[in-house]
Amino acid sequence: MEFTPRLLEETAAKLSERLGFPEVKVALVAGSGISFALPGLAKVAELAYREVFPFPIQELVGHSPTLTLWTLGGRGVLAFNGRFHLYQGYSAPEVAAIPRLAGLLGASTYILTNATGSLHRSVPPGSLVVLADHINLQGANPLVGAWGRWREPIFPDMTAAYDPELRQLGKRLAEQVGFVVYEGVYAGVLGPSYETPAEVRMLGQLGGTVVGMSTVQEVIAARHMGLRVLGLSLVTNYAAGIAEKPLTHEEVLEAGARAQEKLGQLLAACLQELLA
Repeated sequence: MEFTPRLLEETAAKLSERLGFPEVKVALVAGSGISFALPGLAKVAELAYREVFPFPIQELVGHSPTLTLWTLGGRGVLAFNGRFHLYQGYSAPEVAAIPRLAGLLGASTYILTNATGSLHRSVPPGSLVVLADHINLQGANPLVGAWGRWREPIFPDMTAAYDPELRQLGKRLAEQVGFVVYEGVYAGVLGPSYETPAEVRMLGQLGGTVVGMSTVQEVIAARHMGLRVLGLSLVTNYAAGIAEKPLTHEEVLEAGARAQEKLGQLLAACLQELLA
């Protein structure tokens, strides 16, 4: 079955009726090795992605494909535990289904986390990069075809793809919970192979701060929906040529686990302010 805007709208309507959503304000999405524990919020419901999205769901190590509904003061937070990637064989519209579904369910703010490789020795593993911009090198765009015509504008402005006020909020709260914080640019590549040292040098010269295989399609779709975006990149490793050892996915997952507590505190603090 082709994944169409109408099918997504039907999915949102059925999900809303099934769960009886409270007023949804914020949606979160977890990157590789990252899971959400949100102190101070109440977990209302949790569904497997196969019960939510109208296309086949593929398993991926480091991702827990579930949608959790949390509440705080009567307001809802959608937590998407895991995302879709182009390199898994998903189409760009399928990758972008998460922010689009969030928008249809009422969310006005989209907070994404991801695991990234640092393109510069000055940005070490364990630090957090609050995204100010991105470079789309994935060879795809979720607005191609019917999805661009689905709603206005067909040509959305991406000057402030990552909301300036949310970036300031993210930096302030990240420092408070103990992260070393940078602001930078996400270089989005297709994957799934890691980049070569020559590609890493190129991405750094193009203006990238960190590199990853996700995020870009989601942000384009979120901005097309009118959602404000905050992007938080956990630096899990140095990229090839900077790193002194071969890169592995296990290293990414381990770094995510080490930062789990601080990330939970950061996200909970963000939600306390955004839902106040």
